[in-house]
Formats: sequence, structure tokens, C-alpha cells
Amino acid sequence: MEIAPLIIRPEIPLENFFPIFLSSAMVIILGLGYIGIYTIVRLGKLHKSFMPAAYAFWVAQTYCLYYLGVLIKSEPFTQYVLFGAMVGFLLIPHFVYFLMEKTHESVEH
Repeated sequence: MEIAPLIIRPEIPLENFFPIFLSSAMVIILGLGYIGIYTIVRLGKLHKSFMPAAYAFWVAQTYCLYYLGVLIKSEPFTQYVLFGAMVGFLLIPHFVYFLMEKTHESVEH
């Protein structure tokens, strides 16, 4: 029986547990805030002046994800992938509402 090679990763110090846990939780909570405010504004239930707050949630979420990557000592390539994911998270709601508006226009009587 052959033993699989181990991937050697640097140890994460125990004192970083709480900041890792907190930044991970904030990524989820701030993402919900961004999507929630963005959706409510686009549905017309909230005034458009609240849209900058949605983008502020996205900026804070992006920072928390970056900080999480630093705490877990991720590689530079992984940091680029995480940033790409955050750009996608910013753009996907815009694309979804664009498709929704075009679909609504095409089926109106």
C-alpha cells in the first residue's frame, strides 16, 4: 500500500482563530447585505439613494475576504482567484436584473 504524499501547509497560529472565524462570518453577512439592499432598491421598495450602501457592503465584504486570505496565508494565485470571485459577485446581480428587464420587455402585451 502506497502512502499519498502530504501537502505541507504553514500552521495557522491559534491566536488567529477568532479573526479567521469573524472575517469568514462577515464575508457571508456583508454579502447578504449587498444582495439584500441591491435587490430591494431594484424592486423599487427602497429609494435609489440607498444603492451606495449596497456597494459599501460589497467593498467591506471584499476587504474581509482579502483579510481572510492574509490570515490563512493563501498563495498569491489564490488571492487573485478570490478577488475575481468578488468581481463576479459584484457583477452577477447586475446581469440578472438586466436579463429580467429584457425578458419582461419581450413578453409584455
